[in-house]
Amino acid sequence: MTADINELRRRMDGALKSLHTEFGSLRTGRANAAMLDNIMVDAYGAMMPLNQVSTISVPEARLLVVNVWDKGVVKSVEKAINAAGLGINAVADGQMVRVPIPELSQERRTELTKVAGKYAEGGKVAIRNVRRDGMEGLKKLHKDGDISEDEQKKREGDIQKLTDEFIKKIDEALAAKEKEILGN
Repeated sequence: MTADINELRRRMDGALKSLHTEFGSLRTGRANAAMLDNIMVDAYGAMMPLNQVSTISVPEARLLVVNVWDKGVVKSVEKAINAAGLGINAVADGQMVRVPIPELSQERRTELTKVAGKYAEGGKVAIRNVRRDGMEGLKKLHKDGDISEDEQKKREGDIQKLTDEFIKKIDEALAAKEKEILGN
């Protein structure tokens, strides 16, 4: 527990960055290299992240190209992408794997906006947990006699303002992601 506003800001910023990473993995109908971030490939007898055995590029709006460094791993990469449950079909082509991104149905777009909403709610919970830690830290400082009641109230107001600022950023990020998913 800490009542240091800079530490609380750092933790809230981390929660916001985590949310942006989660949003990056959502498919929006446009190619995005972050879609493949969580894919693990069976390579050299171990499970490895895709980005440790290849380079991912976006040559067109609806195509990802995965350049695999070792030809022996190409089939494993193709298999891992197809098994990832992203609704995409990777095709091996020599030492690269082409990943065309199909158009999303309206039903799938609606489903993805709900997933984005859940991610945003998780981000808000993380922000509120940081706020709670800060408030508890202030109560402890006041109880121990390190700060006055007036100082505690002032700092609680600062923590609430910080919380409101980050909740607003999450709402804005969600609105932008929903717009991107729905293609508006």
